Amino acid sequence: MAAQALALLRDVSRLEAPLEELRALQSVLQAVPLSELREHAAELRLSSLFSLLSENHREQTTLCVSILERLLQALEPVHVARNFRVDLQRGLTHPNDSVKILTLSQVGRIVENSDAVTEVLNNPELLKQVIYCIGGDNLSVAKAAIKSLSRISLTQAGLEALFESNLLDDLKTVMKTNDIVRYRVYELIVEISSVSPESLNFCSTSGLVTQLLRELTGEDVLVRHFRATCIEMVTSMAYTHHGRQYLAQEGVIDQISNIIIGADSDPFSSFYLPGFVKFFGNLAIMDSPQQICERFPVFVEKVFEMTESQDPTMIGVAVDTIGILGSNIEGKQVLQKTGTRFERLLKRIGYQAKNASTELKIRCLDAVSSILYLPPEQQTDDLLRMTESWFSSLYRDPLELFRGISNQPFPELHCGALKVFTAIANQPWAQKLMFNSPGFVEYVMDRSIEHDKASKDAKYELVKALANSKTIAEIFGNPYYLRLRTYVSEGPYYVKPISTTAVEGAE
Repeated sequence: MAAQALALLRDVSRLEAPLEELRALQSVLQAVPLSELREHAAELRLSSLFSLLSENHREQTTLCVSILERLLQALEPVHVARNFRVDLQRGLTHPNDSVKILTLSQVGRIVENSDAVTEVLNNPELLKQVIYCIGGDNLSVAKAAIKSLSRISLTQAGLEALFESNLLDDLKTVMKTNDIVRYRVYELIVEISSVSPESLNFCSTSGLVTQLLRELTGEDVLVRHFRATCIEMVTSMAYTHHGRQYLAQEGVIDQISNIIIGADSDPFSSFYLPGFVKFFGNLAIMDSPQQICERFPVFVEKVFEMTESQDPTMIGVAVDTIGILGSNIEGKQVLQKTGTRFERLLKRIGYQAKNASTELKIRCLDAVSSILYLPPEQQTDDLLRMTESWFSSLYRDPLELFRGISNQPFPELHCGALKVFTAIANQPWAQKLMFNSPGFVEYVMDRSIEHDKASKDAKYELVKALANSKTIAEIFGNPYYLRLRTYVSEGPYYVKPISTTAVEGAE
């Protein structure tokens, strides 16, 4: 088959309008293994295919792109970089987006190869064209360009090529295309800055990080409605330790706090406030919930306030943030210190879990399972009393509430409710509640309730959590404990075999 493909490739190079040959070559190549093509890499002459791309013929271009996609995979990235330098540059300016995507995929292969990346770094014209691809209308083209430039910047040489040459001016020029493109460039800058302190330093010196932060915290009404997008990017920066340090040193975290304080008087605040609250939620869990909440009390205040909102978006973000804060012991203790305010908030979450839209119900269930979970090694008497009190605050009969939710005909809700039960399954007070609730243990053991994989997996995690608890045998009794262990050993997808006697009786 490889010989047939090579023969067709030679035919294509000899003819002026080789449409039939291109169709045949595309068909043949689908049957040739890549390993076989690699064995004949030295015989692959692709210049004619690249030449055909320059003609304004849609089907011909589509066929050439498909063929080149396959054949270029058979060539080493270094070979592609050295032998198709001009063709790659032309491809990046081609009017057909599929040609640009093909070319960028090859640039991506090259920059991920340590031997080949130098060829790109020594070709500023190619890099310039990659930068200008960020400014196009096609999002796939822009994303591929961002990915390649981000990969190039993983090395010192790449950082210098991008930030210490005329390419930085090209980046700034592309940013002026429109608002969408400006934020694509910010996305690239944030990706690069997240790699290391040195990368962040290059990005900061370029002035582009400062420009992003100015759009976030500035008072310009024309850019204020971009704050929601800005805060997402700044939150990404805060995922790294050096990013958080930089934001703190630049006073950005204090400025975000001040914006939250003044949000009530800003008619645009509903657009960006959820993102600002998420920012502090993530900051708290990555650093110290206690320190963040004590230093920025407006954050906690705003979360509590948002749970009382009539806006489902605000409620959802507040619930998510509570779930994040309560995911570790320090965060749980911060929430506990708010006393009766948190009890009222829990009642609100319980109400939303019962009455809200399906999407918000799921978020409530996730948050509840997060704040109620206690690892066995952290189950002190005080913490167990705390989670029991929190559970009781959710609803007048919370066990029945979540059991009722689990019976609704939506797999996501069913799994969410099982997740809540799993979170408390290793805590003695919860085991007593379950055992004393009529029919609950049988409900846990009943495999016939779960019909899809996700539900079977969720039920299995609940049973496993119960079976692995050190207190379960004492509370449930040995017969139930043995049934739980049997369930676990049989696995999540066990189906009880139908006995021969039953089949014969049915006949």
